[in-house]
Amino acid sequence: MHFLWPQFLWLLLALPVLVGLYVMLLRRKKKLAVRYASLSIIKEAMGTGPQLRRHIPPALFLLAMAALLVAAARPVAVITLPSNQQTIILAMDVSGSMRATDVQPNRLVAAQNAAKAFLTELPRHVKVGIVAFAGSAQVAQLPTVNREDLVTAIDRFQLQRATATGNAIVISLATLFPDAGIDLQSMQGGRDRQRGFAIDQEKKEAKEFTPVAPGSYSSAAIIMLTDGQRTTGVDPLEAAKIAADRGVRVYTVGVGTVDGETIGFEGWSMRVRLDEETLKNIANKTSAEYFYAGTAADLKKVYETLSSKLTVEKKETEVSAMLAMLAGALALLSAGLSMFWFNRIL
Repeated sequence: MHFLWPQFLWLLLALPVLVGLYVMLLRRKKKLAVRYASLSIIKEAMGTGPQLRRHIPPALFLLAMAALLVAAARPVAVITLPSNQQTIILAMDVSGSMRATDVQPNRLVAAQNAAKAFLTELPRHVKVGIVAFAGSAQVAQLPTVNREDLVTAIDRFQLQRATATGNAIVISLATLFPDAGIDLQSMQGGRDRQRGFAIDQEKKEAKEFTPVAPGSYSSAAIIMLTDGQRTTGVDPLEAAKIAADRGVRVYTVGVGTVDGETIGFEGWSMRVRLDEETLKNIANKTSAEYFYAGTAADLKKVYETLSSKLTVEKKETEVSAMLAMLAGALALLSAGLSMFWFNRIL
């Protein structure tokens, strides 16, 4: 915790002065009480309970004053608050490698079940969009709060050939920033064409867009679930840089095992392995995190963790109002107890 106006903390020195005045008043009352001939009888009648009670309201009032004085110094603390994350894009791999059964019943079904469970954990006001990608990427569902539409989009996934993880990130960004001028079509060509686009894009953004700090955009995030083996399309690290320049975090979830397995489909076979290094680099570049999901249970836990991360966040926040409320409550309690026990405010 730190204070915006620490100079006001000197006012706390007034508290010992108040304590001293209170002690002086008590001594003065004792001197007056000596005049009574039957002082011992009065003490026996009162007992120790009332003597202790008389100090509680002043002590509570002193605590109220302390809280007010600390509030005046404008304390700032790191506290957990509801996140203002309003839009989440789920970019889900539907390439042929997702039919591998190293995650039961297979990677795709496990991913679908975990994604649907994730939707139930999110607050209803959070919009969710879905991007499905294989050799190309497309928006399966525009951001919406309608969970039924999202579940329907997830259930419609069809496996396709190839994997374009970079395209998934770019299309997710285009969905979040529809007016940003991100030209998706020009990013689908060959390597030279991509380089040309990158140069043109950098020139364009130099005039119209100023990069921000990675992870600084708090209104949206991307969660990309894949086995990470890019076989076509935009370089995922170049796409991650575009996301980082716009402050968007790209959380990556690796599905499957590092050793992988051999799968066959329509007369061809291939060895599918989890490319963790690329996924970690994407997450690091965008100030996000990488999660490994080797089993269906792991995948479910990953989504539960992401749900908590994206719905609450720790922020440095001024807590003066909270201390002022505490001071008010203590002052009211002090006055209430004084009236209840002594029929007057001490």
